[in-house]
Amino acid sequence: MTFEQDINNAVAALRRGGVILYPTDTVWGIGCDATDPTAVRRVFEIKRRADSKALITLVADVADIGRYSAVSPSTVLAIIGRSERPTTVVYPGGCGLAPELLAEDGSVGMRVTGELVSASICRALGKPLVSTSANISGQPATGIYCEISKEIIDAVDYVVEARRDDCSRSMPSRVIKINADGSVITLRP
Repeated sequence: MTFEQDINNAVAALRRGGVILYPTDTVWGIGCDATDPTAVRRVFEIKRRADSKALITLVADVADIGRYSAVSPSTVLAIIGRSERPTTVVYPGGCGLAPELLAEDGSVGMRVTGELVSASICRALGKPLVSTSANISGQPATGIYCEISKEIIDAVDYVVEARRDDCSRSMPSRVIKINADGSVITLRP
């Protein structure tokens, strides 16, 4: 299968409301169309995760953040442009996403992915992609494909072929939060 076919298959599953397993710039993730509430609820079910714990989303470009939050892309660039490590930012005023992705205060966690597979899926889908580690809640996050449980693999609708043999490990993303007043705090260094 070619890379393009793999991406097209993943996007077709997402457009049908499906859930996929795919590599990201940090770990392998379980994902779905971040604007589809039914698919988002299914991700919570697969992970056996309390729906009070918000999930993050991936976007391919900084400009996409302005479409789904109340923060301007120039503010985003000023904050994440300095980071060499993948950085998830919790933005105030999440909008246009499944309600299940928003925290109680209306904020949403998003990361601009620099990884080829996840960025390609986001661009082809034209929407943000839910990204949560490919494990049952409470179990260790899986950095490489061969560590993902059969239970997770069997629960999703499509498993991306790309990078299955990649055994390099990445650190989890740094997590920061932009408050409504513009101040920034670090949630995970």
